[in-house]
Amino acid sequence: MKFNSPITLLLVTGLAFGCNFPLGKMAVEAGVNPAVWAVVICFGAGVTVLVAARLFEEAHPQPVPGMMRYAVTSSLVSNVIPLTLTFSAMPHIGAGLTAILVATSPISTALLSMLFKVRPPRLLDLAGLALGLVGAIIIVIARHQFLPGGSTGWLLAAASIPLFLGAGNVYRSLGWPRGAAPMRLGAAVNLAAVPPLLLLAGLQGELSLSGLTQVPVLVAVQLAAATLMYITFFRLQAVGGPTYLSQIGYVAAAVGVGIGVSLLGERYPPLVWLGIGVIALGIALTSLSQRRR
Repeated sequence: MKFNSPITLLLVTGLAFGCNFPLGKMAVEAGVNPAVWAVVICFGAGVTVLVAARLFEEAHPQPVPGMMRYAVTSSLVSNVIPLTLTFSAMPHIGAGLTAILVATSPISTALLSMLFKVRPPRLLDLAGLALGLVGAIIIVIARHQFLPGGSTGWLLAAASIPLFLGAGNVYRSLGWPRGAAPMRLGAAVNLAAVPPLLLLAGLQGELSLSGLTQVPVLVAVQLAAATLMYITFFRLQAVGGPTYLSQIGYVAAAVGVGIGVSLLGERYPPLVWLGIGVIALGIALTSLSQRRR
């Protein structure tokens, strides 16, 4: 597998994305404000990806028109709203269920891709997406037969995350500024998300960053995961398109289960592993479709 191939980029990006859920859950439970934790991801990744872009990516000789508009719009739809909802909902409905709900974003992405004719999915793509969704549903049934009282509102909030992610996936392809390099674009989008996230934390009265000093290891691991994710994320967007990229949610859901078993001592029934297998089959189908394009 070549590192520049869609399937490799999908697995690497999904692996890094999947780390966000357990890390974010542990950070919020330790007292870190969700918006502040999202700042850690966006600012840390933005700075490190910008450094990587300057080292490894050829700069455009002239300013790219529309870059600022693209960065601001994409950051709000893809970063600010989904990240805040994700880290806010996890303490109430669990990291696992939140990850699975996020994993349904390929469906909204496929529908919007067909509506706006942005690299619309083929029949084989749709079959793979459907299998991935079935796998996600199997995991939900196996792990979350009931939720504690008072979680309905948070469940509905988390269910809206895939809609924003799907819209962001399509917009990033539809509005990609001509001539913009992937890593520089990724850095711009992440850094553009920082001011509104800080404003949100300030409105909540929890702008203090002192909570981060209580979890330095989590911060370091989160920065590493976010950097890896965004180094590959926009490259995957460019070579794979919005529908293929959206499957990082499926990979992330499987990664979340794996981390729970290997590091957090969680145990899952056989039905969960069946769901992961169905997700893997769905990814294989869409990867086959991608190679045939």
